[in-house]
Amino acid sequence: MLFDDTYRTIEAPAEGAFRDRGSKFLAYAYPISSDADIKNILNRLKSEHPKANHYCWAMRLTPDRSVFRVNDDGEPSGTAGRPILNALLSRDITNVIVVVVRYFGGTLLGVPGLISAYKTATGDALNKATIIGKTINDVYTLRFDYLQMNTVMKVINEYDLTIISQTGDASCSITIMIRKTAVNKVLDKLSNIAGVQSVYERTG
Repeated sequence: MLFDDTYRTIEAPAEGAFRDRGSKFLAYAYPISSDADIKNILNRLKSEHPKANHYCWAMRLTPDRSVFRVNDDGEPSGTAGRPILNALLSRDITNVIVVVVRYFGGTLLGVPGLISAYKTATGDALNKATIIGKTINDVYTLRFDYLQMNTVMKVINEYDLTIISQTGDASCSITIMIRKTAVNKVLDKLSNIAGVQSVYERTG
């Protein structure tokens, strides 16, 4: 399989809900970029819903969709986090967390009822979210002499690269974003320009 440098995620937060026999399941979907986002989201929802009984969630991270975590937060094992994750898997989205806040209504729903409720609430939130495609990009900083500016800019324009920042008088520095599948071609072109240094910064 060829390396795929695209992935799907949600554009902005979205909310959904499901009710069953008095219990309320409020689903909140958020785009995230790292593990560090999770704590803030959970803290915010806990302060907004201090009387809720459970804050169950699942997340997927990284463009290759390899990182995931689930949390049943006191519900029977496998009845909350896993159904939420399955909803993310079925839509093939990543860099997303969905938290389902549950208010217990006094009637036990049983394992099938819980699985269905968490899945349905999550599905409702994701149906309201805008799903977008994103590309995986590598960020490089180019350093070169001012005299090479036109030649460097030609390559940047040819590959329609995004410039993140730019400085320079006599010696210049441009930080650019290159789509993963084009990295080798672009660096190859730049290496043919005398005196241009390409320094890898990060993948984002």
